[in-house]
Amino acid sequence: MADQVDAPALDEVVRFTSELIRIDTTNRGDGTCRERPAAEYAAARLAEAGLEPVLLERTPGRTNVVARVEGTDPGADALLVHGHLDVVPAEAADWRVHPFSGEIRDGVVWGRGAVDMKNMDAMVLAVVRSWARTGTRPRRDLVVAFTADEEASAEDGSGFLADRHAELFEGCTEGISESGAFTFHDGRGNQLYPIAAGERGTGWLKLTARGTAGHGSKVNKANAVSRLAAAVHRIGEHRWPVRLTPTVRAALVELAGIYGLEADPDAPGFDVDAFLEKLGPTAALVEPTVRNSANPTMLRSGYKVNVVPGEAVAYVDGRYLPGGEEEFRTTLDRLTGPDVDWEFHHQEVALQAPVDTPTFARMRAAVTEFAPEGRVVPYCMSGGTDAKQFSRLGIRGYGFSPLRTPEGFDYQALFHGVDERVPVEALHFGTRVLDRFLRTA
Repeated sequence: MADQVDAPALDEVVRFTSELIRIDTTNRGDGTCRERPAAEYAAARLAEAGLEPVLLERTPGRTNVVARVEGTDPGADALLVHGHLDVVPAEAADWRVHPFSGEIRDGVVWGRGAVDMKNMDAMVLAVVRSWARTGTRPRRDLVVAFTADEEASAEDGSGFLADRHAELFEGCTEGISESGAFTFHDGRGNQLYPIAAGERGTGWLKLTARGTAGHGSKVNKANAVSRLAAAVHRIGEHRWPVRLTPTVRAALVELAGIYGLEADPDAPGFDVDAFLEKLGPTAALVEPTVRNSANPTMLRSGYKVNVVPGEAVAYVDGRYLPGGEEEFRTTLDRLTGPDVDWEFHHQEVALQAPVDTPTFARMRAAVTEFAPEGRVVPYCMSGGTDAKQFSRLGIRGYGFSPLRTPEGFDYQALFHGVDERVPVEALHFGTRVLDRFLRTA
């Protein structure tokens, strides 16, 4: 199928990415983020394409945008296409280019959100505007959603939309969003394009140890800090058992075929760690998702060096595989022990989507058309996206925000990283692939 996206769309995707980056939507998780200017920008671009976007807020300034593109097949299920408008903080002093400049330098767009994920927002805008100019319609209805608050709890974003405005997503059975169909260079000359078909669940934990407060010079056998430190150490050192989900199994089998290896993940005694060693750098696509995980991230206790506090608190970033929540809970009960309590500071479900569907096949075909040298493989995300909240509506989520990047461009390291940026050619590729997929999906 020939490239059908028009030339203005290729100019617009670059301009939209740059202009969205210039709108500072930093989300520090403290409620101060204001996505409304970016939401109004996106809504205006959609309205110019003849759509009727609605702006929705749970909290003033925390704005979401939703619009529907009518398809040609009224009997087909609708597809959700969603991207978030907020970004994580960036310290300008650490960057070579100001993180909110949106500067285009040497064929690269710089700034916070360039890959996470104002680039995808811009691609969606460029595609639907191209369709308006050329009279193109997709096969199935598309619901386009730009959300607030993804980089924190999503309570003002996709959670609010799913809980309070489910009618806007009527008919949607599948959705696509970030973190998939990007180029992964394996160091052996191969270009892989992983498409996400699952996410580990989010289990952010608060640990609280209580003890006897007292003078730092005295014997204290009920020291809250010591109790907490011991629990944190046990959690940090714990080696979680291997648990292979269907998505990860499919990834292992496809990767084995690419590298000429033998892999039967269902065979007794299959050693996934030994197999991953044979994959070399490609193991990074799979290694974080063969187990649950729990990483201590924050500690808080005391107010004076010679005072033993009566309480100490820690936070842990926990993630669990589909079907792994119960094991996660029971393991944390054991690792924290009798002197430390734990609770979920924030929790969201694990997700899994099938890879043997027509939709996955169409995503694969769209990538392969424009990157015939690439190999598409399924994978499971180690983290999470707004797909978790939209799953409450029965929507199966995939990670599909296509980009073709050159070797040496570490796409994954730029998520939440310093000097976040995206090549102009990567945006052009992504727009073409997205157009191809969304028209035929």
